[in-house]
This record gives sequence, C-alpha cells and structure tokens, in this order.
Amino acid sequence: MQDIVIDRSIENLIKEALKQNNATLVAHYYVSSDLQILAEESGGIVSDSLEMARFGQNSDAETIIVAGVKFMGETAKILSPEKRVLVLDDQATCSLDLSCPINEFSEFCDQNPDHIVVVYANTSAEVKARADWVVTSGSALKVVEKLHSEGKKVLWAPDKHLGHYVQSKTGIEMLMWDGACIVHEEFKAEGLKRLMQLHPEAGVLVHPESPKDVIALADVVGSTTQLINAVASRPENMFIVATDNGIFHKMKEIAPNKKFIEAPTMGEGADCESCAHCNWMAMNTLEKCLDTLSTGKNEIRISTQIIEKAQHSIHRLLEFTK
Repeated sequence: MQDIVIDRSIENLIKEALKQNNATLVAHYYVSSDLQILAEESGGIVSDSLEMARFGQNSDAETIIVAGVKFMGETAKILSPEKRVLVLDDQATCSLDLSCPINEFSEFCDQNPDHIVVVYANTSAEVKARADWVVTSGSALKVVEKLHSEGKKVLWAPDKHLGHYVQSKTGIEMLMWDGACIVHEEFKAEGLKRLMQLHPEAGVLVHPESPKDVIALADVVGSTTQLINAVASRPENMFIVATDNGIFHKMKEIAPNKKFIEAPTMGEGADCESCAHCNWMAMNTLEKCLDTLSTGKNEIRISTQIIEKAQHSIHRLLEFTK
C-alpha cells in the first residue's frame, strides 16, 4: 500500500489555519508575491486598501487577516466592527499615517472651520473620524471636483503630492497638510527622463503620490488598480513604473509578455538605480501570517465612537462611487 504524502508547507498550514479560524486573507498589491498568491489561492483578495476592507466586510469569514500596514487593518475594522481583524505585524505602519498625528491635525481643522476636511485613506482611524470625506487615490479627483462644483473649500491631508495633483486638475482652493510617502517621494524626474531616453518605446505609469515633476512625465497617472489596468489595456510592450515594486507581481500576472522597469529613486553614484519598496510592507511574511493565525495576536481594536465617526466619512465615499 502506497504511503499518503501530506504537504505540510507553510502555505498549506496557513490555508488550514484560515479554514479552522473561519478567516479570510486580504493582501495589498505592495506585499510580497507569495502572500499575494496565497491570498488568492485561499479565496481572499489582492487589491488596494479600501477594496481589501470591503471584501472583508462582504465575506462570510468571522476573522479578517490583513497583509499590509496598520491603517489598512483599521479600515477593515471600521467597515467590519463585529469581526476580528488581525494584521501580520502591528509595527508595520505608513509614513503618511505617521506624518498626520490626530492632535495636530484636529487643531489644524479647528483653525479652518469653513473648509471641508478631505483625508486620504492612508491615515489613522482617528484622522478618518475627524474628516468629512475619506478618499482613495483613484477617487480623490472626482470627489474634489464635486466639492469644487459646490463652491466648497477643501482642507486636504496628508499627502501633499496627491493633493497638489488634484489641485492642479481642479483649480480648487485647498489647504494642504505637509505629508508624503517615503517611497513615492524618492522618484527622481531627471533619472526618469534618462530612462525614458533609453526606452522611448516604454509607457510611463506614475502613482499620484509622486512629486509633480515626475507626474508631469507620465502617460498614465493613477491608483494601484488604475496602473494595473493600464498595463492590460495600453498597447506598449514595456512600461516604466513609478510606484512600489510590489505591484510588479500583479502586472506580470496579467501581462506576462510585457516588460516592467522600476522608475529611478536613487541619484548619481547610488548603489542601486531604484529601491522602490516600502520597508513596512516588507515586514509582512508567510511566517508572520501563520504565527498571527496561530496566536491571534496583532488584533486591531478601535473604540466604538471612533468607528462610528470614521464610518460616516468612508460611507460617504462608498455612496459616491457606487
């Protein structure tokens, strides 16, 4: 009689643990490819932060495992307060979130009561609760266009580069918080120009968290999802991509015959042409996923009051984009 071989690889151990805990794994485009593959193979999703939270909300799972950074776990908890939400590492945060502490931000809002408060999704639950609107990089322009048509003035936080991009497209008056993504802010326009000269046939895809002189060189400016869609729909066979290189997994998956080049982040004499990857996203690993499922640690906890206030600003966006 032939022996039965049981696969005890870490991926299969995680899949078993997900079933035992009635849990679903949601992963961001910027985490490692092995986590992205595992999320989809186990019935979860790979997407941007808001869609991760919406998927968890609509899932029958009682527990949502978030492979991303802390604010993504908080967003999932806001939309699913009755569910247990776990992140893989509670120290994995975001420079945009860190740059916008709630006390200073609340004071800024209080000083400008005639402005509508619009905050990017890359913020804490407390900041979302203080806002009138929460937006994503894909929805920010349409929301601000709506507010502009209504004669509103906007207080924007925290990403100044995305804010300046939206302002340049709408002409609206905006008070800008001084925050930036440590990855996107490092993209260099001069280096990008040189790369474009080397590859004139390449399309240039840029996330709007990038500096304006980098955005000015783009063929497509858009959110993670919009950039991925551009890879599939545009005719170019090569793309220079200015966003976190974790996105390359999904781009290669949907366009396996196309070539992708990282936009440059480093200056002359640097050890690498591009180092476009978030160190906090890199803290997400398969080992931590299994450990979190096994121990139940790194649970996201938010007060009911904050959840209710933050739900208002997020639901406003969800209704608008429905």
